[in-house]
Amino acid sequence: MNRLTVPKTYKLFIGGKFPRSESGRVYEVNSPSGEFVANAAQGSRKDLRDAVVAARAAQPGWSGATAYNRGQVLYRIAEVLEGRKAQFVEEIILVEGSSAKEATAQVDAAIDTWIWYAGWADKYTQVAGQANPVSGPYFNLSVPEPTGVVGAIAAQASGSLLGLVATIAPILVSGNTVVVVPREDAPLTAISFAEVMATSDVPGGVVNVITGSPAELAPWMASHADINALDLAGAGSLDWASLQIAAAETLMRTSSPVEGVPGLSLNRITTFTEVKTVWHTKSLI
Repeated sequence: MNRLTVPKTYKLFIGGKFPRSESGRVYEVNSPSGEFVANAAQGSRKDLRDAVVAARAAQPGWSGATAYNRGQVLYRIAEVLEGRKAQFVEEIILVEGSSAKEATAQVDAAIDTWIWYAGWADKYTQVAGQANPVSGPYFNLSVPEPTGVVGAIAAQASGSLLGLVATIAPILVSGNTVVVVPREDAPLTAISFAEVMATSDVPGGVVNVITGSPAELAPWMASHADINALDLAGAGSLDWASLQIAAAETLMRTSSPVEGVPGLSLNRITTFTEVKTVWHTKSLI
């Protein structure tokens, strides 16, 4: 008996669930040769607001987890991604036109990137923090803490999976939550990666994926009063100076666009932290 293949529906990822866009809009995702591959949800302003609400609700629990626990959760994502490598290779070949070798190399690099950042979860505070010399019987400690909710535009002109991973992994390490807009013309791997997170130990709302147009979504993201920081890694083709000006209205921390995929860097972690300095008396015993 012949059967029809069940096409996959690529939805948004908000609060640990996969809703359709509230606007009902979709857009076509095509191969480099112009062949239809899938429909993807085109996120709206309301979807973005819902994602920020979910990220805000999840942030205290995620930042309150121990650094060791966050590292284990992030490492688990890499484990699940490794087990689904074939699916991601296929999607990258379909949408990016890569060879099997190039697609496999991208997935391997994404896994390695995720593991690299997961390893920093219980170590970065020792490098980025410090004990300050003071005169008196006190300890004066500077400790990096998460900024809160981060809005991010993933790399748009580079590998769809690697660009997404290199954008969101360092944001999550310190306890931030994220609302991310993936590569517009190749969103399939982003939603498949959301499925990886949904089947790992990541609490709902820690990562939220809004597919669609960065040009449409970025200005709303920059002006949203409940977003604490803005990662413009993939916003090089946009009027990113205007986005920074809009973000300044709410004193939102911003990072500038990068060319290609953001590289592995401790600075990518500390960019989205705030340094808190505390005093503590020394024991007099």
